[in-house]
Amino acid sequence: MVRTGWTGCVNRWGGTRRGWPGRLRADTGMATSEYAVATIAACALAAVLYKVVTSGSVSAALESVIGKALHAQI
Repeated sequence: MVRTGWTGCVNRWGGTRRGWPGRLRADTGMATSEYAVATIAACALAAVLYKVVTSGSVSAALESVIGKALHAQI
């Protein structure tokens, strides 16, 4: 074991196991609560997009574009 003073001990790969340097390292992923918030936000965005796409004017425009594409002369 290598002594590093007040910061704790260093493991064999060079990282600290306790002390300030170990507490200041960056997060490496999302927590479960962050996954839940991201999932709820994605569902809300999907609901808004669904409402926009199924509205009358957007639906008519999409049908027009698809109709023109299907009846195009090659």
